[in-house]
Amino acid sequence: MTGSQRALLAAAISVVALAACGKGGGAARNQGPPPLAVDIATAQRQDIATYVTLDGQIAPVQESTLSSPQSGNVVAVYVNEGQHVRAGEPIAKLDDSTLRASLAQQQAIVQQNAAQLSSANLQAPVTAAQASNTVVTAQQQFAAAHNSVQTAQAAYQSAKSTYDADAQLLKQGYVAQTQYDQARSQYVSALQALNNARESERQARVALRAAQQQGGNAVPIQRQQIEVNRGQLAAAQAQVHLLETQIAQTSITAPFDGFVTQRLLDPGAFASPNQPVARVSQIANVYINVNVPDDNLAYVRTGTPVTFTSSSIPNRTFRGSVMDVNATPTQGTLSYRARVRVPNPESLLRGGMLVSVNVRKEFHPGAIVVPRTAVFQTENGANVFTVVEPEAPPGGAGAGGAPGGAAGGGGGAVAKGGPAGAAAGGPPPPKIMQAKQVPVQIGLQTDTLTEVRGADVKPGTTVITTRPDALQDKSVVAISAPPGGGQRRGQ
Repeated sequence: MTGSQRALLAAAISVVALAACGKGGGAARNQGPPPLAVDIATAQRQDIATYVTLDGQIAPVQESTLSSPQSGNVVAVYVNEGQHVRAGEPIAKLDDSTLRASLAQQQAIVQQNAAQLSSANLQAPVTAAQASNTVVTAQQQFAAAHNSVQTAQAAYQSAKSTYDADAQLLKQGYVAQTQYDQARSQYVSALQALNNARESERQARVALRAAQQQGGNAVPIQRQQIEVNRGQLAAAQAQVHLLETQIAQTSITAPFDGFVTQRLLDPGAFASPNQPVARVSQIANVYINVNVPDDNLAYVRTGTPVTFTSSSIPNRTFRGSVMDVNATPTQGTLSYRARVRVPNPESLLRGGMLVSVNVRKEFHPGAIVVPRTAVFQTENGANVFTVVEPEAPPGGAGAGGAPGGAAGGGGGAVAKGGPAGAAAGGPPPPKIMQAKQVPVQIGLQTDTLTEVRGADVKPGTTVITTRPDALQDKSVVAISAPPGGGQRRGQ
């Protein structure tokens, strides 16, 4: 109630009492206590739900601490903390002069190996031709030696026949000694010539075999040399690729779209794989990591919708849904980590923020609800006070008047407007009603509302939300005219 409303109500109650004293005399003394000022509300049909509130913390969907696989002095850092970067955008650059010198050296080795491979490829047919020519020459020499043996063999046979014949004729005295000696000399010469021819043939055969073996090996050896040169070239090219990769690794770039959350090194500092340069976080979408106690686990599962708020962003409520729930509790606790994925197009949600996450436990659609303050407990269970028209006393006033007043007297005057009220254009006068205690069954309860079930409480039923100590069943109460929204407050 406002101050003016309470003053008006007190004046009305006083008028009721004075009217009873002036008109009724002794009857006023039997009238009972004055009406009790109360606040009221109207029972409504609406959805009601209960929620569990869990603590959570925001984490970026992706977060990366950037460092280089290479070590070296930082020559440039292109970003500052809080700056938005795109995937592939340069973050920092390390000194790559030593690597570039090694690359130039290795590129020269590649050229040298390529030249050697080209030369070996050109030499291959030449080597094959040379091997073939050597074999042909050896074959010709062997053929000539073989022919010489045949010629010497024929000459030897002729000389031997002559020598043998002259030896017989010499014994018989038909030839002279000089003729025999000449035949013998020719025989010896022919034998020597045959032996020499045979030795030449043997040597030619050996030379032919050597030429054939050398010719057979020359081509495979040349091919093997080509493969060696090809392998050396491939190794040199791989080394060039390695150096190019290492040079590329001296340029540190953003792995994804996000914000620079930390700049850890400045130009001139020494960077290494263990010394990062910057940290980048992606917050276009964020995770909320929520610790769910095991007794609330039944309400949190994949797809469960949630709302959450943060003291860092007042007067804003965000929505999301549960992405996953761990199958095992966090080590050393009985809480399970759940993750909520939330779009963050305005980038209001930042990593590390603490939030309160609300998860719906129970939901009753179309329930009859009253303010929680309207429900009270007795030894027989839950009850509410409704308001009804007061019972008319014997010979008493009509509905809305003060009980015990004369017809058309003081009570009626209060019901119609009371003293200083409507005539002066002020707030409407209070209405005198009677409290009725009715039992109810309680359903869901929130901080402000209670679901009730009972034959005497229906949508639109007026219930008392404040209970003075003297309030009981059939107490006379004073209420104001209802405000224009279905809910009533006592004045």
